[in-house]
Amino acid sequence: METLATLFASIDYRDPVWIAVAYFLGFVVWQIGLPPLVGFLIAGFLLNMLGASGGDFLNEMADLGVTLLLFTIGLKLNIRQLLRAEVWGVATAHMGAVTIGIAALLLLLSGTAIPLIGGLSAPTALLLGFAFSFSSTVFAVKVFEEKGGMGSHYGRVAIGVLIVQDIAAVVFLAVSMAKIPSPWAAAIIAALILSKPLLVILLKRAGHGELLILYGLVLALGGSALFEFVSLKGDLGALFFGVLLAQHPKAAELAKSLLSLKDLFLVGFFLSIGMAVLPTIETTLVALLLMLLVPVKVLLFFFLFTRFNLRARTAIFASLSLANFSEFGLIVVAIAFKNGWLPEEWLAVMAIIVVISFIIASPLNVYNSQIFKRYHDWLHKFEHRERLPVDDLIRFGKHRALVCGMGRVGAGAYEHLQTVFKGEVVGVDFDEEKIALNRSMGREIIQGDAGNPDFWQRVDRKDHALELVMLCMPNHEANLNAARAIREWGFKGNIAAVTKYDDEEALLHKAGVDSTFNMYAEVGTGFAQHSMSELTKAPIR
Repeated sequence: METLATLFASIDYRDPVWIAVAYFLGFVVWQIGLPPLVGFLIAGFLLNMLGASGGDFLNEMADLGVTLLLFTIGLKLNIRQLLRAEVWGVATAHMGAVTIGIAALLLLLSGTAIPLIGGLSAPTALLLGFAFSFSSTVFAVKVFEEKGGMGSHYGRVAIGVLIVQDIAAVVFLAVSMAKIPSPWAAAIIAALILSKPLLVILLKRAGHGELLILYGLVLALGGSALFEFVSLKGDLGALFFGVLLAQHPKAAELAKSLLSLKDLFLVGFFLSIGMAVLPTIETTLVALLLMLLVPVKVLLFFFLFTRFNLRARTAIFASLSLANFSEFGLIVVAIAFKNGWLPEEWLAVMAIIVVISFIIASPLNVYNSQIFKRYHDWLHKFEHRERLPVDDLIRFGKHRALVCGMGRVGAGAYEHLQTVFKGEVVGVDFDEEKIALNRSMGREIIQGDAGNPDFWQRVDRKDHALELVMLCMPNHEANLNAARAIREWGFKGNIAAVTKYDDEEALLHKAGVDSTFNMYAEVGTGFAQHSMSELTKAPIR
């Protein structure tokens, strides 16, 4: 907690003004569909041009933001997902190829008079190639959340690739310290591993509110301080504590609860980067030259994804979400500058590249469906003959009724439909526990995220006898996305959906839903009817 005390003690009169400027520019770029961090970087550049300088508060914010970023990355580490060939194979092959390729290009140009590039050494070129190989986790998550693609196959693959990249960045952070760990380091790490059951118990008992957020802060900052104490990189401590809890079901909730706090402190990082360097004509020209590498990164991602048996649509969607440079690249370059491995101008180049790449990548991801449709025939030429099971066609066959979302509502709907469509009902859900539970009760169920349009793109539109689709997913956006996608592939039957609020009904009807059932409005009626039926059964006293 000493770090937080230092943070608030370091506030001076300038910092609130600089944060206000960051908010204004972040708000402006957000209105045009770009991530707010683009505005934060621009704010830093603008303040730098006006001669402003940040106080200690911004530096403390920056350090805390990076620490929380690594802690949340640790919480999201799913070893089984990372071990899939289409994740680790693509990530490592792409990073290696881009790092070596960009380094070779820079060395080829080092004999020219191009500013900053002329006279580059091989180690410096490799370091820059490594920094340019990253894609942005912040950008990808924003894209997936806005388009409902977080649960899609392409979304999971892209996030997996980004986590592998993040791990590589964390290794770089550790190596860059060049510290000799304390003899107590191994004992501390062993003790922390043994304390995992206690950490899990505390996580379970932390509730769902402010105690959960404070628990995350204690682990992130405490882990950082503990690793610093034994001469290890503090940020690795935050990552390590995150990894310890990553497999617990509540880890996702903890990461989500810290999301806004992490993003808030990262404002300090992006502001401090912009205020540390001033873009010049030379750095801007070099940045524009290196922006030509973005199409190469995208095409290489697409080629590798298809070689690992992903469908063309999945591969291009995942590739477009990675069509940018990363905030982690900024972190790598910032550390290299602090260690004297790179001149200050490269920090400006990296910041400019990140901003421009986000501006370019945003419309690519907004219109990714249109891009795929336009180049459909050409992209399909690269598809592998074999497909991954999760990416194969979905056939409903003889089934006449489909229930999307097999929770309590969906399971109840399934059972009632079986009385009408005997043996011709099938359910869909992405939760493995729900799938196992429903199958144990004899229900037929397909694994998939029906709330994601990507699921419906895999459906065999000719081989089905569906008459009724019931959307029983708890998320309104998921039901809305599913309704639109079902109508897009030409389904003419009846679609019914559950709702929670009155204003959701009009949106669902507009998306193609025929009938809606308001759970909150109808539960009272159902409860009263049930009570009255029980009353008539009760013996007269």
